[in-house]
Amino acid sequence: MKNVNRKILGLVAVVVLVAVGAVAGPWIYINLIKQDAPEALTLEPAISTTVATTAPSTVSTTLEPAVSTTIAPGVDDASALDGEWAVVDESVVGYRVQEVIVGQSTEGVGRTSEVEGSLTIVGDEVTGAKFTVDMTTLKSDSSRRDRQVDTRILDTITFPTATFVLKQPIKLTPEALDGGVLSVKTKGTLTLRGVTRDIDFKLNARLVENVIEVNGSILLVFADWSIPDPSISAIVVEDRGQLEFLIRFSR
Repeated sequence: MKNVNRKILGLVAVVVLVAVGAVAGPWIYINLIKQDAPEALTLEPAISTTVATTAPSTVSTTLEPAVSTTIAPGVDDASALDGEWAVVDESVVGYRVQEVIVGQSTEGVGRTSEVEGSLTIVGDEVTGAKFTVDMTTLKSDSSRRDRQVDTRILDTITFPTATFVLKQPIKLTPEALDGGVLSVKTKGTLTLRGVTRDIDFKLNARLVENVIEVNGSILLVFADWSIPDPSISAIVVEDRGQLEFLIRFSR
């Protein structure tokens, strides 16, 4: 009888240890091992009088201000901006999703600087804009997540790029021409995972010397883009996420 009781106690102990490990393991990983998700992409205060156009060694979260403490000047004549502006290397596009790993909440963030495109300005209007993102180069802090994104979730072999095209002109205000931030709601056409849809979203834009900075995010409901449920086993992912962008254009 004593042997039976010992076996039962041993089995209970094993079950308890497994249960504790199932909860403690994710907590330790998320709170002690996993790197914090990068902050949302934003426009930093425009304090630079010079803007570099070479790619940084790592993908940055924000546009870094330079050493100068004076506000970058704007332009006196809107026509001085006329022409085509090309995407430069410091541009960043990525995703942000909310995850729950065995009851522990965290964020998954993947980004890339492989962005190409341009915008066109005529007078005081942005008359057109288009950019393409190489989705095969998206990277997060987890190689396991990256494999899921590349294969099952975004199927980047079949759909290697995502494309955005501006659908309506954007009026440049005098404040924006003077170096202030322009916040505007606009429309565009986004192609993602082989699905093309018109979208409404808000963006912030700013002219810093000879660089136009455009920043914002777009809420994506995965089902609208034929994206399968990203959840796997003990990792539960929300049914939607943010497409974040911080794109810089220069001539």
